[in-house]
Amino acid sequence: MADGETDGGVDYARRAADTLGFSRWWQILAAAGMMAAVSPYQYVWSSIEQPLAANLDIALPALGAVFSFYVVFQSLSQFPAGKWRDRHGPKTLTFLAAVLAGGGYVGLAYATAVWQLYLLYSLGAVGVGIVYTVAVNTAVKWFPDRTGLTTGIGTMAFAGGSALVVPYVRANATVGAYADVLRNLGVAILLVTLVGASLLQAPPDDWLDDDSDEDSDAGDVGDGGEEVVSEPADATDDSGVAASLRGRDYGTREMLSTWQFWLLYAMFIATAGADLIVTANVVRFADHFGLAAVVATAAATLLPVAAGVSRMILGEASDRFDRTWVMAVSFVLAGVFRLGLIGAGRAEAGIPFVALVMAAMFFSSPLYVFFPSIVADYYGAWNSSGNYAVLYTAKVGGGVFAGTVAGYLVARFGWEPTFALGGALAIAAGLATFLLRPPSDAGLGGDESAAAD
Repeated sequence: MADGETDGGVDYARRAADTLGFSRWWQILAAAGMMAAVSPYQYVWSSIEQPLAANLDIALPALGAVFSFYVVFQSLSQFPAGKWRDRHGPKTLTFLAAVLAGGGYVGLAYATAVWQLYLLYSLGAVGVGIVYTVAVNTAVKWFPDRTGLTTGIGTMAFAGGSALVVPYVRANATVGAYADVLRNLGVAILLVTLVGASLLQAPPDDWLDDDSDEDSDAGDVGDGGEEVVSEPADATDDSGVAASLRGRDYGTREMLSTWQFWLLYAMFIATAGADLIVTANVVRFADHFGLAAVVATAAATLLPVAAGVSRMILGEASDRFDRTWVMAVSFVLAGVFRLGLIGAGRAEAGIPFVALVMAAMFFSSPLYVFFPSIVADYYGAWNSSGNYAVLYTAKVGGGVFAGTVAGYLVARFGWEPTFALGGALAIAAGLATFLLRPPSDAGLGGDESAAAD
């Protein structure tokens, strides 16, 4: 919907420009740049695990839990980071994240033992978690009117940024060359994240407290140079105020006492598990069917592109239309395309295999846009960093499924039943979406509750 105001509403763009001295979109650009920089931790792992195993002279399954450790530390670090960010702003945290994430990848180049690999990847994961919660909640706090779109841009960068890196890594994924690759990536992560940290600002507590009617005279363009269009009907009430600002702000304990949170938590585990099992295993899944190396490379390269683009497209759709309906359709299609992926592999159809990988990721990856947006809608913007960080811990369950549990299931039942289970989880989450509605005491009232019902 709108980036600005509706008649009688709030011109968020003008308020932000008056506060910052420049367009709020620069905050999103900085956040997106940092997200792209740290993305190799999640999206390049499937391409570097084999040379790492060869260099350390260990069996590949011994590294199976590394990705699970990454997900655990990336997820659990977000709650303390989110709480700090809500109270003290993003700068100090993000400088720490630059050191951890950049240093982790540089350290991998010199690792000589398995325990060092686990330690370095876990420390880097903490840096990734900090960047992630800061970036997502920069969007939530500066763009209460366009939460879906702006969180989509940041998380698109997290997925799509690694698309530039995968071909480079795959071309040099040998025991002799990979150390230089890891060092180069670590330095790039460090520098980009430091630049982003220097640009980010937190909005002051009172930036939306001005009740003057200057907003009603703002016209078609805000002072920040942003076009003012209409706000999505389901994101605001008749006053044009975003749901995250219109309802009451929940503390974390209050949020945990609502059944909506626990349904969202279960849905997050299911969708993250379905998403990560493809992300972490796409190369090995292609190898299982005997597909050509170029097919595996194409799938690993285009996977983050599809995941990234979808987050912006479906994030914007969730701002313009009923968010729960967009979630439901997206998750169901994500499951259906995962089941189709098994058929393409059995048929040894390389092009359809790559296309279905992209389709499956296109509809599952926006989970990282939908959930922070709906948490802000239901529980308010004030504590959004900490509240979403608690929900994000559900990714631990998804990561354990994609790594350790998937490894066990593959050994016991094979790749195809394991991937089929991922598809079933996504479909179940899509159907569960129809049960969602705002908490009864959220203060959203009227049309918001009707839309949720």
